[in-house]
Amino acid sequence: MSDQRESIQAVRKNGEGDIEQFQTSSGRVLSYEQALQEVRDGMIQGVNVFKGRDGEYYIRGDADGDPSNNLDNLPGF
Repeated sequence: MSDQRESIQAVRKNGEGDIEQFQTSSGRVLSYEQALQEVRDGMIQGVNVFKGRDGEYYIRGDADGDPSNNLDNLPGF
């Protein structure tokens, strides 16, 4: 059975290079907060949530050894 969850296909960054929005495989555009909640809820594959040293939560790609699908390396939209 194939995984029917969406994945992150592209990102939009602010002027400081921080990711602000995500575009999913179905074309939806999510704010960072929306994406964080959907990743936590298991709705988006290939990424996970971690707690940074600053106590904030962040989204990162699953470690698979492929740098091309690192969130920072995804195309912009």
